[in-house]
Amino acid sequence: MQTNSDAERQRRWRLVLGEGVPPEHPSDGLDMELNAVDREIDDVLRAVYDSDRKGGLGSSSPKVNRWLSDIRRFFPTSVVKVVQRDALERLKLHQMLLQPELLEAVEPDVHLVGTLLSLKSLIPEKTKETARKVVRKVVEEIERRIRQPLASAVQGAIDQVTRTSRPRPQEIDWNLTIRKNLKNYLPEQRTIVPERLVGHGRKRSSLRDVILCVDQSGSMASSVVYSSIFAAVLASLRSVRTRFVVFDTEVVDLSEHLHDPVDLLFGAQLGGGTDIHRALTYCQQQVQRPQQTILVLISDLYEGGNVEQTVRRTAEMMAAGVQVICLLALSDDGAPSYNESLAATLAELGVPSFACTPDLFPDLIAAAIRKQDITRWAASNNVVVRASGQSAET
Repeated sequence: MQTNSDAERQRRWRLVLGEGVPPEHPSDGLDMELNAVDREIDDVLRAVYDSDRKGGLGSSSPKVNRWLSDIRRFFPTSVVKVVQRDALERLKLHQMLLQPELLEAVEPDVHLVGTLLSLKSLIPEKTKETARKVVRKVVEEIERRIRQPLASAVQGAIDQVTRTSRPRPQEIDWNLTIRKNLKNYLPEQRTIVPERLVGHGRKRSSLRDVILCVDQSGSMASSVVYSSIFAAVLASLRSVRTRFVVFDTEVVDLSEHLHDPVDLLFGAQLGGGTDIHRALTYCQQQVQRPQQTILVLISDLYEGGNVEQTVRRTAEMMAAGVQVICLLALSDDGAPSYNESLAATLAELGVPSFACTPDLFPDLIAAAIRKQDITRWAASNNVVVRASGQSAET
């Protein structure tokens, strides 16, 4: 007798595998009849995943619009985003993103923003405003999520590195001073004797310079989106001075657009080659205070330019006191494809290379501000560091 759990398991396998069940497995029950709702779900999935189909969803706007509506009806948002992404990749449906009525029906996410940015030169005038709305919606959602953690992490690190035990009166951190002297509380006087004063030290307009140098080749789309938003938030903090540089075979400094991450993103141009050496040369020219500068190179390290010069340029900056970190990706997607040889060479110079998720980035920047050993920081956060030509979970 078949139980409900067995029937549900067979139903799910039938929806996953489709109706083409191999004849050598007739007893699996995967040729089961579907009810009306499941047939609709099967049609939605077959439009994307049936490898025998040639036409996919076709180019008809009403048909694509109905398909977009159906996947939102049958699946949660997280699944909708995956199916949309697969449809774009498998069926080459990028054309649908150039039509405002269809773009409005798509579930926005980081990958969709990356696709829109790669197509921006093809987007017709009637769709540009819709595209900007989609991008802004994703940007605002991410910014709400990361602003407070990033601001808190950076300010906490700045406070730590600038504290002094001999502060001037206007520099005293009274909350911390009280906590440090609670043992000196005099009950009869109802007061605390502040044997140790703690202060923030003399404040300057910026205590660290942060340069985000971002590879905008096609494979780095999500990293470009996240790094743009992080750069915009960093730029709003007085304690750090931020520059945002993107590159392919050309180098573009977008620092003047840091007030609006949407403008920042539309200033990027995804695709093209990669000249890391040229980008590092430009960044080196922007360094004014090497000992206070953090350079974050965000790239998969597939250098199309001069590798030897890239290594030499990196070594020069480090010798001057610049703290250099290489993020192979700044995204939710996990370990990326990357140039292992160049990552190993940079590791020998003392430049750690690893992928970083957005939720870890604030703490990474804080660690860099405190001038911690970034490899040890990675170890404490279970980050996979690429070093010496091999991956090692440290």
